[in-house]
Amino acid sequence: MPDDLRSQFEQAYLDLGRLGHRPDNDTLLRIYALYKQGSEGDVHGDKPGFFDFVGTAKYEAWATLQGTSREVAMRDYIALVKSLGG
Repeated sequence: MPDDLRSQFEQAYLDLGRLGHRPDNDTLLRIYALYKQGSEGDVHGDKPGFFDFVGTAKYEAWATLQGTSREVAMRDYIALVKSLGG
């Protein structure tokens, strides 16, 4: 993985914290999933329990990216953060 891509990914993470507004929940789930896929790869671990609604939503959002390369996820994450003004 190119160092330049890694540094852009890390910068996008920092930029996200400076947005000044909170994206809607669907966008937040997409951001979370792309970040996890870009940083850790395919979803792993046990799916949270039924009553852990937020944990389950995050897990399922990440699982939708199964098979997406880390590089593609990083590029999509960077593009999404930039589109939000970050």
